[in-house]
Amino acid sequence: MNPQVFRDAYGVPHLQAGDPLTLVHLQGANAAHDRAWQLEFARHRLNGTTASFLGPDALPWDVLARQARLADTAQQCFDALDDDTRAWVTAYVDGVNSVLPSAKAPEFTQTGLTPGAWEPWTPLGVWLAVHLLFAGFPSKLWRTHVAQRLGDEYIGLFTSEGPNTAGSNGWLIPGSATSTGQAIIAGDPHRYIEHPGVYQQIRLECPSYDVLGLAVPGIPGLAHFGHTGKVAWAITNAMADYQDLYAEQLRRTESSVEALGPSGWAPASRHTEVVEVAGADPVSIEVIETERGPIIVDHAGQTLSLRYPPRVLKRLGFEAMPRLLQATTVAEVDAALEDWVEPVNVVFAADVAGGLLHRVAGVVPQRHKANSWRVVPAWDAAFAWDGWHPMPREAVTGPVAMANAREIAAPLGIEFAAPHRSVRIHDLLAERSDWSVDDMPTIHTDTYLGSAAGILDRLPSTGLSAEAVAVRTELLAWDRRMDATSTTASTYAALRKAAIARLADRFSILENPDCPAIFAPYLDVVAHVSFALENLLESADLDVAPILHAALEDVATAKPRPPWGETHQLSPLHPLRTPLFTPAEDPIDLALSGDHHCVWSTSSLPGVTDLCLRASAARYAWDLADRSASAWVVPLGASGIQGHPHHHDQLEHWLRGALIPATGL
Repeated sequence: MNPQVFRDAYGVPHLQAGDPLTLVHLQGANAAHDRAWQLEFARHRLNGTTASFLGPDALPWDVLARQARLADTAQQCFDALDDDTRAWVTAYVDGVNSVLPSAKAPEFTQTGLTPGAWEPWTPLGVWLAVHLLFAGFPSKLWRTHVAQRLGDEYIGLFTSEGPNTAGSNGWLIPGSATSTGQAIIAGDPHRYIEHPGVYQQIRLECPSYDVLGLAVPGIPGLAHFGHTGKVAWAITNAMADYQDLYAEQLRRTESSVEALGPSGWAPASRHTEVVEVAGADPVSIEVIETERGPIIVDHAGQTLSLRYPPRVLKRLGFEAMPRLLQATTVAEVDAALEDWVEPVNVVFAADVAGGLLHRVAGVVPQRHKANSWRVVPAWDAAFAWDGWHPMPREAVTGPVAMANAREIAAPLGIEFAAPHRSVRIHDLLAERSDWSVDDMPTIHTDTYLGSAAGILDRLPSTGLSAEAVAVRTELLAWDRRMDATSTTASTYAALRKAAIARLADRFSILENPDCPAIFAPYLDVVAHVSFALENLLESADLDVAPILHAALEDVATAKPRPPWGETHQLSPLHPLRTPLFTPAEDPIDLALSGDHHCVWSTSSLPGVTDLCLRASAARYAWDLADRSASAWVVPLGASGIQGHPHHHDQLEHWLRGALIPATGL
C-alpha cells in the first residue's frame, strides 16, 4: 500500500500506508503541511526561543521553559524509550522534516521565520510545553501568598473548585442505555481556543490498524481520543496534583552552587543561557537544578524548585501511544495506559464485546499533604516524595460522566471542578435509555447554569429601589439557561461581575504580589475571587448581603441589557494576535451560548470580561455499534493556514453545537 492522503468534504485527512512506521511518517508530513506555523511555534516554545520573534512580551515564558529544563527533559525521556517507540517517534519527526522546511504559512512572512529542523525528541518537548502548567502548580504560589498576607487559616478560603486549569466533559453510555445495544462515548475537552486549533481530526490506516480520532499537532498517534472500530477511548483532566514547589536555600561561589536538602548541603548544577529578544538586548539567565528539581523562581529573595514526574522518572508515557492504535479491546487499552505518565487523566473506554473501562491513568507522587497546598521547605525530609499513588478505577454499571469533579480521582488532588457539569450530565443521561449518537448534541449544548443558585438564592428582598426589585423579579423567574439570545442571562452575568468586583475590593491586601511576570496572572485577585465565588459567598467570614445588595443596584442602573451573545463572543488566541478572518472574508457572528459551569462550557473570566477564552477544543461522539455513525467537530477547521477553504469551515457548526460525520470520506 503506497502512502496516500485522502480528504473528506471538510478537508479532514485520511492517511493510508503499508506499515505503522510509514504511516506515522506520513502523519508527521501531513501535520507539517496542514499546521506548519503551529508546529514551528511549538518547537520554539519548548526551546524557549519565542521572544526572538515575538519580542519582550514572550520573554517570561522563554525563561520558564529554559529554567524548567523542558528540552533537556524531553531528550532524557526520548533516550529512555524502548527501541520500537523511539523508532516510531523518529519516523514521525522524519515526516515533519520532509515537509516543514518548504511549508508555507502567512505567519512565516509576518515574522520572517524560516522553519527549523525538528530533533527526534521534539514531540516529547512539545507535549511537555503544553502540559507544564496543566497540573496547576502556580496555585501553590497563590495559596502561599494568601497565607503570607492573610494568615495560614485563610489558605483554603479561595479553594475554587473552579476554572483554574483545563477541563473537559465526557460520558460513557453502556449498551443497556442506547438504541443499538452498543456503547457510546462522547464529550468535549475544554481548552483555550486557539487558531490553529489544538486538536486535529484525522484517520490513520495501515494493515495493522485503522483508527480515527483527535491528534495533537506535533505528537504522533492519538493519545486522548480514538476509535479503532472495535474499541474507543476518551479522557478528561483528572485534576490530580503531581507537581511540587520547594523553597530552596542556595550557597553560591564563583564556581559552584550548593542547595540545602534533608541530608545537608549538596551540589546543584548550574549553567548560563542567553535568550534572544526581538527589539531588545539579549538576556542572560542562570539555569540551576537541585536534587528536588530545576529552580523556576529566583526572585525577590524567594528561590523555588519544581519537582515533576517526567523530570524524575525520565518518562512521559509515549510508549502507550502506538499501543493504543493497535488496541481492539478495553483490556488492551487498559494495559497500554499502565505506561502513561503525564498528564494524569480520567479515561473511559468501551469495546464491541461489551467491555467497559473507567480509570485514572498517570503518575502521582505520595507525599505530605502540605505539598499539595503550598510551597514546602526543601531541607525538611517530611516533604520528600515517597513512592506513587495507585491509580483508581471503578466498575461501570450504568451511564457515567466525567467532568473534572471530585469523583474517581478524589484521592489524587485537592482542588477539582465544581460539580455542576457532572451532576447535570448525570441527570440528563438518567432521563432515557435509548440514546443514540444523533442525540449527543442535546447534552453537549445544555445551557443550564447550576451555579447560579449561589447568587440568586441569596438576593436581598428588602431595601431595594424599584429598579432593583424589577431586576430581582426578572432573575428569580429566569430558567437559569445561559442562551446567547437571553437578555436575562446577560443581566445575571452583569450581577455576577458586579459582585466579584465588590468582593475583590475586600481583598485588596492580596494585590501586587512580588513574583516573576509569568506567574502574575495566576496571582490575580479578581481572577481568584471569580474562581472561588461560590465558596466566598458561603464563607462565614464574609457578610455578603451588603455586597449582593449593592451589586443588584449597580445592575439596575444599567438596564436594559443586550442578549448574552452580544458580549459573550468567541475570542480565539493567536501568538501574533492575528485576526480570525482575513480582510477578504465576511466575518461570522461569534456569539456563544453557555458559561463555565454549563455543560456547554464556554468560559470567560467573570469580573473581567464576557469574551469566551476557553471552550470545547473539539466535540466527539464515538459509536461502538457503527463507527461510520460517529461524529465530531472542532472550533475552526482542518487547515491551520489562514485563508484556506478549510481554515474555519466547521466554525458555524461548532458555534451552534452541531456535529459533522467523523468518517465523511
